[in-house]
Amino acid sequence: MPVTPRAAATVVLLRDGGSGLEGYLLRRVRTMAFAGGMYVFPGGTVDPRDSALSDGHWAGAPPDQWARILSADSDLTRALVCAAVRETFEESGVLLAGPTANDVVEDTRGANWEADRAALVDRTLSFADFLERRELVLRADLLRPWAHWITPEIETKRYDTRFFVAALPTGQRTRDVGGEADHAQWLAPATAVARHLEGDLGMLPPTVVTLRELSSYDRVADVLAAGSDRDVRPRLPQVVVDADTARLLLPHADDGT
Repeated sequence: MPVTPRAAATVVLLRDGGSGLEGYLLRRVRTMAFAGGMYVFPGGTVDPRDSALSDGHWAGAPPDQWARILSADSDLTRALVCAAVRETFEESGVLLAGPTANDVVEDTRGANWEADRAALVDRTLSFADFLERRELVLRADLLRPWAHWITPEIETKRYDTRFFVAALPTGQRTRDVGGEADHAQWLAPATAVARHLEGDLGMLPPTVVTLRELSSYDRVADVLAAGSDRDVRPRLPQVVVDADTARLLLPHADDGT
């Protein structure tokens, strides 16, 4: 019987580079049980406490307005958006939150920020408590839903993952925080895909498809505008076996695969 997939969220951090749009990619350490050695976007599974985030620490459209787009109920939607912002902070040091609904923290470097980030990683601190203690609100309005991928049923480790896109906030910088990743870099989406096809960057199909989709945009603003009207129906790849050959069939991908 197929393993029940775990709810997860991932965020494609974007910036306008000197030659155009760039996305942030992490290489997972090779010892990881899932996607070891692969390049991915910051993200991870939902912490059950993510759904406890109060309305007072949420900025943007309420969860019930996201629910239909994300194919989730209101509680799961809240948890998915919270997980997206939390995991991005844990894995890149970038925090999509601010003291008000119109601001974003300018810098997350320093010993105090790092102590909180480490506490979030080891789950001794919940993201809701972190925001409350620092008197911050989660800037859900900075995220745009982009895709929804479910791991094929043949896999023993499965994830039901919502993909979001977001701009790197002004003043903040990504940093190599170690942990589950051993390398990080900013790349133009088309460049990342080309290097993948050359065998230089290992990636799972959802990452490649997402980068191919993003390669048709020139600037972050264009991606965010497109993300306001995306088709994020669940995509469940199928493994098709024909004689001695196995193929992965990707449903309704925008690039035609």
